[in-house]
Amino acid sequence: MSQIPPDAVMEVEIEHPDLPWFAELGLRWYVLPAVSELVLDSGGVQYRCVPFNGFYMVTEIGARNFSDESRYDLLPVIADKMGLDRRTTATLWKDRALVELNVAVMHSFQKKKVRMQDHHAMSTYFEKFEEQEIACKRPVYADWSWLVPPMSGSTSSIFLRDDLQNVVLKPMYAYQKKAWEEDRDPDHEGPVPPCPYHRRRAHG
Repeated sequence: MSQIPPDAVMEVEIEHPDLPWFAELGLRWYVLPAVSELVLDSGGVQYRCVPFNGFYMVTEIGARNFSDESRYDLLPVIADKMGLDRRTTATLWKDRALVELNVAVMHSFQKKKVRMQDHHAMSTYFEKFEEQEIACKRPVYADWSWLVPPMSGSTSSIFLRDDLQNVVLKPMYAYQKKAWEEDRDPDHEGPVPPCPYHRRRAHG
């Protein structure tokens, strides 16, 4: 199986602006979130190997990829390095470690001059987009669980929204079964399913 040459993948080494030991953890993350296993459903035709990419929001890396127990589970490591008491969750050691991890990711990407948005800015971005669409008399649909960030969710003005509707519109990108499996139809025709990591964990 062919692989992308290492020198073709730009990565950011993660360091913290105030905690020198952070760099010693040897953390790094790639700058371009690109995939080619989604299906593009457009005009009744399903294109099954279409490259797709966007850009990262800080919490995708700091609050999910590095922090989820089913992924890299780095919060205990960082909490110990910070000297936090992990004997009980009442010390909020997870929250404190989570904030500093995201600070490190944000700082590192900005230092490398790689595009990165924080979750507060992205909430504001969505609201401005929504205002513009409504002004043009176009409906706006959204999945609340994808808009509210995985940390400090209640600080987002979207947190209290109960009017958002998750409607599937086409053209669209969708998850699909692996190419070598017999049934290659997209595995959903309704709202976009949860993150693949969640789905994998839920089904063992």
